[in-house]
Amino acid sequence: MIYFDNAASTKPAEKVIEVMVESMRTLYANPSAQTIVGFNAEKRIKEARKVFADIINSKDDEIYFTSGGTEGDNWALFGTAEGYNRSGKHIITTTIEHAGINSPCEKLEKMGYEITYLKVDEKGYIDLEELKNAIRKDTILVSIIFVNNEVGTIQDMEAIGRLIKEANPETLFHTDAVQAFGKVKIDVKKMNIDMLSISGHKFHAPKGIGMFYMKNGLKVKPVILGGGHQKGQRSGTENAAGCEAISVAARLMYDNFESNRQAVYAVKERLWNNIKESIPDVYINGDDLDKASPYVLDVAFMGLRSEVLLHALEDKGIYVSAGSACNSKKKVQSSVLGAMGLDEKRILGSIRFSFAEDNTVEEADECAEVLKKLVPMLRRFNK
Repeated sequence: MIYFDNAASTKPAEKVIEVMVESMRTLYANPSAQTIVGFNAEKRIKEARKVFADIINSKDDEIYFTSGGTEGDNWALFGTAEGYNRSGKHIITTTIEHAGINSPCEKLEKMGYEITYLKVDEKGYIDLEELKNAIRKDTILVSIIFVNNEVGTIQDMEAIGRLIKEANPETLFHTDAVQAFGKVKIDVKKMNIDMLSISGHKFHAPKGIGMFYMKNGLKVKPVILGGGHQKGQRSGTENAAGCEAISVAARLMYDNFESNRQAVYAVKERLWNNIKESIPDVYINGDDLDKASPYVLDVAFMGLRSEVLLHALEDKGIYVSAGSACNSKKKVQSSVLGAMGLDEKRILGSIRFSFAEDNTVEEADECAEVLKKLVPMLRRFNK
């Protein structure tokens, strides 16, 4: 099996699995319990917070554990809308966001909030001048995806954060960093980020555990109410084993950051070079090979339908995707590629290959050989 669908979900690292199993055996007490076993569970959660704080340059008590990226995205939008509605009802985002941002924005519009959607160019970048002109006195939040989940475009977050605060220091800045964490360096202070969402299963942690950074002193309201856990901001008994597991996964990614990126980029480069040398009418969607995330390669195979190629590859034991897994069951074309101005034929034939550190150049060679045989055959049938 060749698994090139890591942007959808990664395989948990062996060390992460070992730590989580051991944690489930020993940290089963409620972290809020006033007993030594409860205290031990709470202690591990605090240690996990410190891991993330050190990585993104925040304070320990600005780290919250969630169920994943979607919860964090919803928290940033609905929590800001409720906490800052007296300051304004204007929110800025982009046309290439994940559904975790798009769906809450649609609901907020129905609730009377005004949403400005920034356009992107053919490579997926926003226009900083358009952002600057869009920020108003009543703009309470700007939410911009860090690394796009379909094409791997990396926004200039330092320039964006600086621009936002210069235009309106009261405007909050949130980023969906689900595809960024572990794959690019993140400094919330240098980037002026007020809130950030990540999801563990994108970097070898289990599903169902995520992290949300929120700068101290914000009036953002909680969206999950109950027993007042995590400083009253995110109720629900903490998943101590999950918290420890995601912190181990995070440390593994950043302890091996440069070697990981080099290994993954080698696979991406090898696959693309093989594809373009042996198959005509193929294009990269997004920025150039070395400028986009090394973890994502989105390729348009002209004259094909992506779902046909996807299942043909699956029959050969190669697993890829036709865009975001969160939208894959909806019978719609990619809104991201459409927002980038790509034509319908290019969108229809686009396949996302996404990589992890355990992928190899040999797998890239094998995948390319299979594509070399499949694509011409499928093109003949598609005529």
